[in-house]
Amino acid sequence: MGELVKVIAKALVDFPEQVSVNEVEGNSSIIVELKVAPEDMGKVIGKQGRIAKAIRTVVKAAATKDNKRVIVEII
Repeated sequence: MGELVKVIAKALVDFPEQVSVNEVEGNSSIIVELKVAPEDMGKVIGKQGRIAKAIRTVVKAAATKDNKRVIVEII
């Protein structure tokens, strides 16, 4: 799941080399932490959080195959 988030985030930002993804895996859920440059924060979140919501929706759909719950946090 982390690789999917990284690919999506790198396509959105101006500084793709500063995108980092950290996965914390629990027994039934995965927390994906996405860090981007401060200048790119608005591009990842989007107006009224629409892009962030879209990223979470895509990752959630991909995670249903593995019967896992994925939480995407933008830091």
